Amino acid sequence: IVADTGSLGQNEVTDGSRVTFAVGLATIEAARAAKREMCRRVAKLWDIDEDAVEWRDGAVHPTGHNAGSHDPMTLAEIAAIASNTGGPIAGHHEANPEGAGVSFATHMVDTEVDPETGAVKILRYTVFQDAGKAVHPDYVEGQFQGGATQGIGWALNEEYIYGEDGTLQNAGFLDYRIPVASDLPMIDAVILEIPNPGHPYGVRGVGETSIVPPLAAIANAVSAAAGVRMTDLPMSPPKVLKAIHDK
Repeated sequence: IVADTGSLGQNEVTDGSRVTFAVGLATIEAARAAKREMCRRVAKLWDIDEDAVEWRDGAVHPTGHNAGSHDPMTLAEIAAIASNTGGPIAGHHEANPEGAGVSFATHMVDTEVDPETGAVKILRYTVFQDAGKAVHPDYVEGQFQGGATQGIGWALNEEYIYGEDGTLQNAGFLDYRIPVASDLPMIDAVILEIPNPGHPYGVRGVGETSIVPPLAAIANAVSAAAGVRMTDLPMSPPKVLKAIHDK
């Protein structure tokens, strides 16, 4: 459902690499609420106080002086009699959490510069980034690779070119060049997991960081390969060739 503030409370928008962090926290708390509800129902069924039961190893167990007085009840067993104990078991939580966590990354790149055309080729690219906890490693790698690819395009090719009359000269993707698979090597992704102390499972945001390092990393690599310091982005073939010739 695409909701609005008329149907939901005020919340932060989907940005800042916070979605897995924020939605994850709400999901965790909703799951904990569902556990508390199951404990409450089982305690009532056993006719003991709610604080005399606990959720452990996927089941409700009696504790304290009641320990051993009843066999543990699993989620499946509790669900089987849910219609007789109050209906569907649900957990709910609303959250607008802050603290998605500072994200860190280092990128390593090898480039090759053609001295006759100024064209730059990416030979090898590796991303090292702290994900806190990679909930879905394949998706995390995709975020790393996608951000790096965007950064490579920004560093080497992507530029609006206007004519003297102010008209955009490269409005189509044929002339506004973005990287495609054949332009790049496999971007290696190294996932580091240093837990975010602001999340119970250590999750950090990872979506945006990968677009930042490519500009500096590629500028350094291209400058080293061309033998002249590049100071203007994008480092497109005409700019690189001019810098080599000027030197």
